[in-house]
Amino acid sequence: MRFLHVADLHLDSPLRGLERYEGAPVAAIRGATRRALERLVDLALAEPVDAVLIAGDVYDGDWRDYSTGLFLAAQLARLRAAGVPVVLISGNHDAASVIARSLPLPANVRVLSVEQPETMLLEDIGLAVHGQGFATRAVAHDLSAAYPAPVPGALNVGLLHTSADGRVGHAAYAPCTLAGLTRLGYDYWALGHVHAREVVSSDPWVVFPGNLQGRHVKETGPKGATLVTVHGGRITSVEHRALDVLRWLRVGVDATAADHPDDVLELAAQALTAALGEADGRPLAVRVEAHGATPAHARLLARPEALLQALRARATDLGGGAIWIERLRVRTTPPGRPARDAADASIATLLDGVRRARRDDTAVRDLAGQLADLRGRLPIELTTGEDALDLGAPEVLLRLLADAEALVVDRVLGTAEDAA
Repeated sequence: MRFLHVADLHLDSPLRGLERYEGAPVAAIRGATRRALERLVDLALAEPVDAVLIAGDVYDGDWRDYSTGLFLAAQLARLRAAGVPVVLISGNHDAASVIARSLPLPANVRVLSVEQPETMLLEDIGLAVHGQGFATRAVAHDLSAAYPAPVPGALNVGLLHTSADGRVGHAAYAPCTLAGLTRLGYDYWALGHVHAREVVSSDPWVVFPGNLQGRHVKETGPKGATLVTVHGGRITSVEHRALDVLRWLRVGVDATAADHPDDVLELAAQALTAALGEADGRPLAVRVEAHGATPAHARLLARPEALLQALRARATDLGGGAIWIERLRVRTTPPGRPARDAADASIATLLDGVRRARRDDTAVRDLAGQLADLRGRLPIELTTGEDALDLGAPEVLLRLLADAEALVVDRVLGTAEDAA
């Protein structure tokens, strides 16, 4: 017997952080979650598998129109035609209280109850699936505590949407413990909700398959489903199968030896070429992060937009439209080279002021308090998202002051070197 364990399809969820620009692989972005579901069904038919288990968050919330539900029904109907049963539960994103629209699903699909734990026994293959879906978006108690005893003579699987004992970046829904799951005596726990693949335990098997398609830069690496093989009533293989259509990556570039921004671009190009070779033909959405103490630090900071567009142009040339640069983050530091005496006394005074401010905790806190009021006047793109600029945070100001010092040093050094 074989079955597929999948979770967090988030069908028709938009991929975030992908700015449209000339040469970017726009066609690969549209409908990525749908194409990942098509690949899941293709895999189920190709293996072939005896069942597909979905551990919640099929949808990403209520539908904009009926096309989302119709697409799901059409894909599940492909499994019905092959005689493959599907058992699913609702998660926090597609809880009974969240999805307003509904469509009948094919006869091979069983949606387990949200009122109490329910068991679906597939007698012909010897598989018992126990589970309970979310009635509301925020379930704060341990649903698994009420799951029934295992069915004798069957392979028992617990289907559960949960944060387990807590995972960074995920709300604490339907919390549970490994000890609590183990006590029930099931052979396999098919979990959902956490978007990073994780094998929590192999005795018994407790698995988060991760989501089917990465949707932003926090969801990097191969995404897909878990294929479980059973022989003689025992699980003999638990394999990850990559099904994502577009892959998100963070590419680090060590700029320590770079003397010029062009050197950093060349290092980034080398890293992107290697990443593309490991993507199995998938287009990539990449955040490039430059780090290290480098002589190029100030010049990297001086013209960030020009540097980003230069990197995008290089990526388009390398990938033929298969690499999308989501963002370039410069997290380098100056190499510690002292500034020469500047003929321009005003620049020297500015540099001295910046350095004194960085050493004075009280001054930084006072400055943070004064600048916090400016937040409402900044463009929204600067104050929202993962890299939001919080001028009221002292640690943010310290980083900005360090960058300002590097820029001043570069101006001073540049003036002296140009005159030499």
